[in-house]
Amino acid sequence: MSTAQILEKFHAVASNPAAQKKKYLDAGKKIVLVTYYTPEELIHSMGAVPFTTYGGDIQVNDAKQYFPAFICSILQTMLEQGMNGTYEGCSAIVIPSLCDSLKCIGQNWKYAVPSIPFIPMTYPQNRKPDFGKEFTKAGYERVISEVEAATGLSYDDEKAAESIRIYNEHNALMREFSSLCAEHPEITAQQRSDVFKSAGFMLKEEHSEMVRELIASLKQDAPGKAKKRIYISGILADAPGLNEIFDDMNLQIVGDDVFAFERQYRTDCKTSTTNVDALAEKFSAMDYCSLLYDVDKKRVKMIPAEAKRLHADGVILVLTKFCDPEEFDNPMIKNACDEAGIPCIVIEIDRQMQNYEQARTMIETFSDIL
Repeated sequence: MSTAQILEKFHAVASNPAAQKKKYLDAGKKIVLVTYYTPEELIHSMGAVPFTTYGGDIQVNDAKQYFPAFICSILQTMLEQGMNGTYEGCSAIVIPSLCDSLKCIGQNWKYAVPSIPFIPMTYPQNRKPDFGKEFTKAGYERVISEVEAATGLSYDDEKAAESIRIYNEHNALMREFSSLCAEHPEITAQQRSDVFKSAGFMLKEEHSEMVRELIASLKQDAPGKAKKRIYISGILADAPGLNEIFDDMNLQIVGDDVFAFERQYRTDCKTSTTNVDALAEKFSAMDYCSLLYDVDKKRVKMIPAEAKRLHADGVILVLTKFCDPEEFDNPMIKNACDEAGIPCIVIEIDRQMQNYEQARTMIETFSDIL
């Protein structure tokens, strides 16, 4: 199978999560919706399918009665999809409390989508000390008991060890794929996005098999014609309208600090007393993220350093509108890029955007500067 044919398989999954959901439900699987930093390994080990949601590119109607207009569109559209039946058949949703917007969606979800139980995951701000790890562990134990109640499935620590192995293997494959993308300009922004996005709608062992096939094929392909190299950062960068602009401007994404892309694959889980302890320690080891407390703001210096390492010509910060954690970091990142001599721009996107012409104008001008 050619690289293009393999990439088309990823696109089919990424562009039609409803078909994936139906496939798993028809097979008798339980589906648990997950989002930012959810302990997927625990859910996976019970035999359920962790199914990612970051909302969708839709207009918000019913969810407006629960949120003000100036809240993150990811969460607005997530609630809208819950209310319009997009997630019907799922057994539960696990939502962490990592920002002000995430803290308020849970209680609204309980009233707006009563058919899908809301399971909170409360993380400590100070996650690295022992007391922080213990707090995280207690949160994971609560998630286990509530997922068991919602699905009728049972947790087994030995099965969790196998799930951790599967997720660590998947992390490594996704990192390898990203590195190969930097060497293959012919991989479009949309194709790269499809590989990352599809991972949220598949069992990780199934996705790993596809990624392994893609990596083998890419290693056989000669690199395409060189393009302008960019590094991107943000929460989401999966909108077809945005990726179309990158491709039209002949821009190659050589690396990213996007939450839904590379950011979630940086940290592996190591062995510990129990597998729940191991996952709590994995969370404590995570860094370089706008959603995770870091008094030193190491992410600010990391982005220009990574852009230089990957020989990027410029950095594009893809800001999700009304995302406070990202908005706080972006001015500092812009200044750090300026000091490092790396061109950098900020473009604002929204899940409800239908017209990307303003972003196109900014990116086109930025491309000309590069």
